[in-house]
Amino acid sequence: MSQESDHGGVVTYVFKQDRGGPMGSPYRKPALDMIHAKCTAGSRLIREGEVKGYTSVGMGIIEGTEDEERGRRWGIKFECRGGGRGGEQAETLQP
Repeated sequence: MSQESDHGGVVTYVFKQDRGGPMGSPYRKPALDMIHAKCTAGSRLIREGEVKGYTSVGMGIIEGTEDEERGRRWGIKFECRGGGRGGEQAETLQP
């Protein structure tokens, strides 16, 4: 978990665009499982998107080429039920 509070947090996981993107990443389910483990009464998805500043593109072995993108990360900000800003609409995460 990247950030954590008593009422929610942010989880991040690695993904590759050419292998299903963030929704098809094999690391998405463990990230959602972490949310469910923390929020046993349920949770609400507040925001989801690529974590900026983490993409790594470097110089390739051959001058003028670039390596493939590595280390792209997706973040999910969530709030546990019963512990947040009442009335805010958000998508509900369910196992």
